[in-house]
Amino acid sequence: MIDKKTALKQLKSVIDSIDSLKKVEAFSGEHVKWLAIATDLLENIFGKDSRYFITLISLTWKRSGQFIVTDKMGSMNPQMAIDRQHHKAYLKQLDSAKGLLEAAYATVEDTKDVNTLNKKEDKLEASNLTIRTVNLAEKSLRKVLRDIPANEKIVQDAFENLLIGAEISYSREAENVEYSSKTYIPDFVIKDIQLPVEIKLCNRKGREKELIAEINDDILAYQKKFKSIFFIVYDLGFIRDIDRFSNEFGEQSNVIISVIKH
Repeated sequence: MIDKKTALKQLKSVIDSIDSLKKVEAFSGEHVKWLAIATDLLENIFGKDSRYFITLISLTWKRSGQFIVTDKMGSMNPQMAIDRQHHKAYLKQLDSAKGLLEAAYATVEDTKDVNTLNKKEDKLEASNLTIRTVNLAEKSLRKVLRDIPANEKIVQDAFENLLIGAEISYSREAENVEYSSKTYIPDFVIKDIQLPVEIKLCNRKGREKELIAEINDDILAYQKKFKSIFFIVYDLGFIRDIDRFSNEFGEQSNVIISVIKH
């Protein structure tokens, strides 16, 4: 149990510590200590299935995906150039973490009883199921698709087999969302947590821009009915910068984007 005054004091402390973290490297002793304190605090206040907790633990503190070093210094010392790119991503994610914690602070400030933010016993189970679903896509989907998929249905079928194997209850193309005179049908909905899962295939040049528009449309529609949305983008080598692609959708804590490289 934690009272409002203590929660605000501790949140302010971890927020104020972020500026000093910019002077050290990712996963340094100071950074790891701060991260442990911050995640424990968010778990204590909001629970493990909260958007605040899930978003913070999903930060990688480095640049993800493949990237090309093109500057002169990079050609002379590639490792230094790679480290520099990772550090830039670390600094950017520190800014994201600061915004996240400031939003958490505002939520606590507007709440009379902090303990109402984390009162449901089933929150941990919901959090675990969300993480299991995301991990299933990120760690196993590529392994079961040995051949290059010709269309999205092949990717959907593969993901459905993973859900069956993991014994995760779901529905497929069974729920409708009416929005702006159109009907949107998520590929899957994880029943126990009402998490829609939409699968996209990036299989040609120019498809990346189309996907950005499609996903933004889906977000507007699905957020009318669902609290969170999970997008799986299966890429055949046409998305060069995963971070840039993901940033097209802004800092939306209720939207999970996983780009799976074939």
